[in-house]
Amino acid sequence: MFRSTTSFSTLLSPSIDFPVADMFANFAIPDFFPAAPEIFLLVMTCAILLLDLGVKSPRRTLTFALTQASLAGCALLTLFLFVTRGLANMEFPHIYTIASYTFSNMFIDDGLADFLKMLVYFTVMATLFYSRRYIEERQAIPKGEYYVLALFATLGMMVMISANHFLTLYLGLELLSLALYAMVALNRSSAVAAEAAMKYFVLGALASGMLLYGMSMLYGATHGALELGAVAEQLRVWREMGSVDKTALVFGLVFIVAGLAFKLGVVPFHMWLPDVYHGAPTSVTLLIAAAPKLAAFAMMVRLLVGGMLDLSADWRAMLMLMAVLSMAVGNIVAIMQTNIKRMLAYSAISHMGFMLLGLAAGVSAADKPFALMEAYSASMFYVVTYVLTTLAAFGLIMLLAREGFESDRLDDFKGLNKRSPWFAGMMMILMLSMAGIPFFVGFFAKFAVLRAVVDAGHYGLAIAAVLFSLIGAFYYLRVIKIMYFDEPDLENDVPITASFFTRALVSANSLAVAAVGLFPDILLGICNSSLLDVLPRT
Repeated sequence: MFRSTTSFSTLLSPSIDFPVADMFANFAIPDFFPAAPEIFLLVMTCAILLLDLGVKSPRRTLTFALTQASLAGCALLTLFLFVTRGLANMEFPHIYTIASYTFSNMFIDDGLADFLKMLVYFTVMATLFYSRRYIEERQAIPKGEYYVLALFATLGMMVMISANHFLTLYLGLELLSLALYAMVALNRSSAVAAEAAMKYFVLGALASGMLLYGMSMLYGATHGALELGAVAEQLRVWREMGSVDKTALVFGLVFIVAGLAFKLGVVPFHMWLPDVYHGAPTSVTLLIAAAPKLAAFAMMVRLLVGGMLDLSADWRAMLMLMAVLSMAVGNIVAIMQTNIKRMLAYSAISHMGFMLLGLAAGVSAADKPFALMEAYSASMFYVVTYVLTTLAAFGLIMLLAREGFESDRLDDFKGLNKRSPWFAGMMMILMLSMAGIPFFVGFFAKFAVLRAVVDAGHYGLAIAAVLFSLIGAFYYLRVIKIMYFDEPDLENDVPITASFFTRALVSANSLAVAAVGLFPDILLGICNSSLLDVLPRT
C-alpha cells in the first residue's frame, strides 16, 4: 500500500503547471455597476432579516419602513443607471442604443430592464402599502417574514428582467417562485391557504423542470450555447445554411414555451391560478397577480425574441393557440364565478391571452420593421396597463376587508354605492377598463393589440379576440350592477376603516387608469423606446 508524499502546498506551487491556477490567473473581476440595484436589495434584505429579529412591535413598523426604503433606494439606483446610459448615448450618437453587460454577458442593463424594474418597484411598494392593515389584522400571518419574502421575490423579478443567459433566467425565476410558494402558505391557520400552496409548489416544480429540460435540450442542440446572444447567433448561422435538422431545437422549444406558459398562467397550464388566487391571503394574491407579470413578459421577450427569433415559425403557432384558448376559457369560466378573486384569476388568464396575441403578431410582421415595433410595444403596453388596473382592483378589495371579513365574494360588494359612492366609482372605473370600454386605458390597450394583429394579417384572430372580449364584458358589468342596484347585506353595511393614506393611494391608482386612457401615447412611446435594445436591428 503506497501513500503519496506530495503536499498540498506543492500542488499549489507556481512552478507547477496547474490548470486551476491558470483559471484564477485569467479571472477578470466583473463590473458590478450595472447590477447595483440587485446587489443593494440583496444586502438590504439580509440586513432587514437580521434586524427584524430584534423588533418587538407586532406591527413591525420599522421592518415595513426599511422595506419601503430599500425599494426606493433601488429605484434611485436604477434611475441613475438610466441617466448614465442616456449620457453615453449622447456621447456616441452613432450607436443605436447602449446596453451594459456584465458577469460574462449573463446580465444586461438596458432600456427594457430599467423601465420594467421601475414599474416593479412601484407595484411592490403599492402592494405593501395596501397590505399593511390587512396583515396587521390577521395575527396568523407573520409580518416580518412577509416583508422579507416580498423583497426576495422582488429580487427574483429583477434578475429575470435583466437575465441574458439561461442560468440567470432560471435562478431569477426560482428565487421568485420559492418566495411566492412560502408567502401563499404564510397563514398557517388556513387549510385553504395550505392546500393552495401545495398545489402551487407541485405544479410550479413541474413547470420549472420542463423549462430546465427545454434549456438543456437547446444547450445540446446549439453546441453548448447558454448566453441568449450566442443562441441567437447559432440559430442565425443554421438558418443561412438552410439544411440543418431542427428536431432537437423544436423539441426543446416546446418545453421552454410550456414552462413560460405556466408562469403566465395561460391555457392549458392555468390549473393552479384560480386555486392560488382564491386560497392565498389577498395581500399575497395581489403580489402574485401584478408584479410577476412584468418579469414574465421580460423573460418571454428576451428568450423568444432576443434569443430564438429564428425559431419564430415554430413558437408563433403555439402562442396563437394558447392565446385563443386562454381568451375562451378565461372569459367563459369567469362568468360562473361567485368569488371575485377567482373571477379576477380567470380574467387574468384571458388578459394574458391578449398579450400573447401581440407577441405572435410581432413575429408575423417581421418583414415590416415598423409593424414589428408596434406589435411588441402594444403587447408591453397591455401588460403594464393590466398590472396598473389589477393593482387598484385588489387594493379596493383589501380596502373593504376587515378582521374576520375577507370581502372576496361578489355579494360583499352589494350596495357599495350607498355606503361609499366614491369607492364604488373607483371600482366602476377599473371594471370598465378591464372590459375594454372607451375611454379608459383598457380600451386603448386592447385596441393597440388588435391593430397589430390586423396589420399582421390575422383577421380571424382579431375577430375571435373581439368576440371573447364581448363575452368578458358581462362579468365586469355584473360587478357594477351589484354595487349600484343591489341592496347591501347587513354584515356589509359597515363603515370603511382604512387609513387616509390607503384611501388616497387606491384613489390615485384608480384615477391613473382613467388618466392614462386619456393620454395613452405617452406610455406607448415609453414602451417603444424601452424595446429598442431587444428587437432585432433593421
